[in-house]
Amino acid sequence: MNNIDISLKKNEANHVPLTPIAFLEKAATTFPNKKSLIYNRKSFTWSDTYSRCKRLASALLSRGMKRGDTIGYLAMNTPELYEAHFGIPMAGLILNAMNYRLDPKTLSFIIDHSETKLLVTDLEFLSVAEQAVALSNSQPFIIVIADIEAGFKNNSKYQDYEELLSSGDPNHIGSILEDEWETISINYTSGTTGNPKGVAYHYRGAYLNALGNILEWDMGSHPVYMWTLPMFHCNGWCFPWTIAAKAGTNVCLRKITAKLMYSLITEHCVDHLCGAPIVLSMLADATSKEKTSFDHSCKVMTAAAPPPAAILEAMQKLGFQVTHVYGLTEVYGPCVVCAWDPEWNNLPIKEQAIIKSRQGVAYLVQEGIRVVNQENDLDVPRDGKTIGEVLLRGNITMKGYLKNPVATEEAFSGGWFHTGDLGVMFENGYVQLKDRAKDIIISGGENISSIEIENCIYDLEQVAACGVVAMKDKKWGEVPCVFVELKPDHTLSKDQIITHCRSNLAGFKVPKEVIFQEIPKTSTGKIQKVELRKLIT
Repeated sequence: MNNIDISLKKNEANHVPLTPIAFLEKAATTFPNKKSLIYNRKSFTWSDTYSRCKRLASALLSRGMKRGDTIGYLAMNTPELYEAHFGIPMAGLILNAMNYRLDPKTLSFIIDHSETKLLVTDLEFLSVAEQAVALSNSQPFIIVIADIEAGFKNNSKYQDYEELLSSGDPNHIGSILEDEWETISINYTSGTTGNPKGVAYHYRGAYLNALGNILEWDMGSHPVYMWTLPMFHCNGWCFPWTIAAKAGTNVCLRKITAKLMYSLITEHCVDHLCGAPIVLSMLADATSKEKTSFDHSCKVMTAAAPPPAAILEAMQKLGFQVTHVYGLTEVYGPCVVCAWDPEWNNLPIKEQAIIKSRQGVAYLVQEGIRVVNQENDLDVPRDGKTIGEVLLRGNITMKGYLKNPVATEEAFSGGWFHTGDLGVMFENGYVQLKDRAKDIIISGGENISSIEIENCIYDLEQVAACGVVAMKDKKWGEVPCVFVELKPDHTLSKDQIITHCRSNLAGFKVPKEVIFQEIPKTSTGKIQKVELRKLIT
């Protein structure tokens, strides 16, 4: 520190720990009567939501919860889970929104590992929740969400969520955050190669990524956001906090169908939504009976595989603007975006799709991104060809893996987060993923990107979903095998797929086997390659 500012210190006037809970208070103060949430026939204002979140915080503390305790949720994208993103941290507690599609054994591991003290579950998942709790050592209290809008009635022995709220104080003064490094939530990875890992998020990262979403999406005031992305997935990519920051409206839906999405987009003038490529496919491939026309533009943020050219073109014609992002649970959801140069709008749609297939550059609130040689950690050439591991660093990177110092140290080796994803770097600094390190196919000494083959096959309009995995081969060691799921009432033969690939790929990249079947997917729409591999081993 130099002499000129040696007497200037942090104090309460010039330094406040960053917390996304502040967004809710400001929305309720400045726009108290603006709609915060819409769910079927039910709606709330920002004043309502603020009051309900304070009641939740107060009620939990009255139930004996202590600062730093973990509260679990097994819930759909309904107002109750949205409120949890504010009410839980207001009490100084930690939110653990769990994937409701997990089996009781895995859920019991998460409950014990996170030391969950109280579990709020949708009535639809009560049986699974009870089994998970019975298997656990923690034995948390159970509170049920009786979704009246979905026709549920609480006939169980457990307290109802609304009863819990009614016991809370609407004037509750929230817990004072002492350090923005404190844990706001824990999100568990999929655990496809063992027990899931608990990813700890801090308040600073949640605050910054909420703002990052606004900046990268050029989001205006009072957006209308439809919840097609599960809130349990990376805390809904931090969008619960993002929408509060802009005093927007959250449109909730329990089950996702093309007809319902179009209906809500039209009725409520939805202008923002997020989702996996399968959500885009549902919108693009909807029947004329399912679709409804709307005269406003709707922005769509998608991750995982880049949208195929045919889907991208169809979405644009329907009034959707697609933004491609990339991220992982460990980086609060999206932290890399295909920042769009307006000049690219003049390119043919096929060329636009090629550019959009690049994951892009780091979010403004993320410090940096590199692609390095895995053997020496040196940056690969910016030639768009040389494959290396993608590394990330910055304020929207996790604190680490809960109770797993070995995995944390390995992930942060060299002062960067190692994603395990393989990609290339282009001259303009844009990154394009080529594969997960574990998904790369090594055939006769050649590295084959399964994503490249999948993108080629997605060019066929009959294809709804496809996944490429390595299949053992006596001569080459392993070769590509593709699983293909066709759209309803469409046909395609193995020979047609092979011929198409031969016309567009190098010979050694052409799949040696084609299997037609429904593709297993995760709850967030990602293809489960681990399940596909089991079918050919």
